[in-house]
Amino acid sequence: MVHSPRLSVAAALVAGHAALASIQYPVGVVNSGNIDALNFTEIFASVPDMSNTAWERGSFHGLTTFAHAPPLRCFGADAEAGFDVAVVGAPFDTATSFRPGARFGPNGIRQGSRRLGIDRINVAAKIRVSDHLDVVDCGDVPMVLTDNKVALRQLELANAALLSRTSLRSFSGKSIAKDDKFHPRVLTLGGDHTITLPLLRGVASVYGPVSVIHFDSHLDTWKPKPMAGGPWLPDEEIPVSHGSYFWYAWKEGLLAPNNANIHVGIRGAINSWQDYEDDHEFGWVISHAEDVEDVGWKGVVKKIRDTVGDNPVYITLDIDAIDPGMAPATGTPEIGGITTREIKKILQGLSGLKIVGADIVEVAPDYDTQDEITQIAAANIGWEMLALMAKTPLTE
Repeated sequence: MVHSPRLSVAAALVAGHAALASIQYPVGVVNSGNIDALNFTEIFASVPDMSNTAWERGSFHGLTTFAHAPPLRCFGADAEAGFDVAVVGAPFDTATSFRPGARFGPNGIRQGSRRLGIDRINVAAKIRVSDHLDVVDCGDVPMVLTDNKVALRQLELANAALLSRTSLRSFSGKSIAKDDKFHPRVLTLGGDHTITLPLLRGVASVYGPVSVIHFDSHLDTWKPKPMAGGPWLPDEEIPVSHGSYFWYAWKEGLLAPNNANIHVGIRGAINSWQDYEDDHEFGWVISHAEDVEDVGWKGVVKKIRDTVGDNPVYITLDIDAIDPGMAPATGTPEIGGITTREIKKILQGLSGLKIVGADIVEVAPDYDTQDEITQIAAANIGWEMLALMAKTPLTE
């Protein structure tokens, strides 16, 4: 380590105080006239950092980022910096149908990730993400609170801007992107599930229609239609919500054809069997939550892999796919869900799929237990998603 005059000053001050009293930690340093000489980057950093002149990736910054990924001002001062995966928050929850609160999900998930690290080894997945991908945390997209259309447009533009860049690393083989370039991937922390629509628009613009693996207790393919006696006038459009965004995605051609998209963990009530018929028409296959009991996690993995084939894959996970006994903090909880151990095994079983992007949604921290089990579960799921991205480059 290079000798630091500022750290020497700090050490001398601490030693002086320790000589005056039997203490095991520095006391009174803040009252010293030498406080301006202290380098808190060097004092607080877990690894030595030689610069205190700029906010750099290795510098102490005091921010809670996802799995300790370096913070980056992706839409500001660091707009030209390169990366392979951007973690971004989408604080939006004004298209929910029951309990709101997912606007606080991004920071809750980051809070739950404090014991994780992109530079730590995922033992079960047998990989260290940072050995293969440069992951950064771009913070939250500033989404307005009073206009859903504007807020979703803000997210769509931000996501498109991130995806339009060239990734920091290149890989052997031809890229699966339409322009043959390697683009960054985005892991989005929601936010209610409506955010998946603008995110899918972004990945489809780069890769074409994608197969979606949708972990949820609800189908979310509800077709908006006027209801007798409903509040909308005949000439008014029913706005997109967290229960209808996949219908819009199908209508816009964002989903892979030939029923190459799959719901996993479904167990919510439906209005009629027509909902299932519509869901199939809109391009989906269904794996119910009970399938984990009937065929085991390996059987669920096989059904997923048989459905999506070799297509580019987008993973979206509503935390209500997990049983509320293990993840209670969500807007529309349903009993009988997947356990945290099962979701880890299922995700690890998807190794080798070409994951072009992912999101975790519907985490509403205000409903969590005091030990933050939902936020911890969501963070670990995100960590597994990064491992899948790290394992398989987006090549033909």
